[in-house]
Amino acid sequence: MKLTKHFKQMIEERAISHDWVKQTIHFPDQIEKREDGVHHYLKQIPENDNRWLRVVINVKRDPNRAVTAFFDRRLRRKKYENKS
Repeated sequence: MKLTKHFKQMIEERAISHDWVKQTIHFPDQIEKREDGVHHYLKQIPENDNRWLRVVINVKRDPNRAVTAFFDRRLRRKKYENKS
């Protein structure tokens, strides 16, 4: 997977650890697949007050491209609990 310049800047500015990004991509709590070929991987991060990390990946590109990552304020803490 290729990390875009924007992605690298955002995780640094937002103090998002690489481990959290890896956990979110490999073991997401939820995946939102968009028609445009962009997938949003979501995971609650207990080490950050159970906030939801959203990692956006363009899966139509080869290699896939990590577009951005951020803690999503729009999600309530329990929105995706108990969903499979």
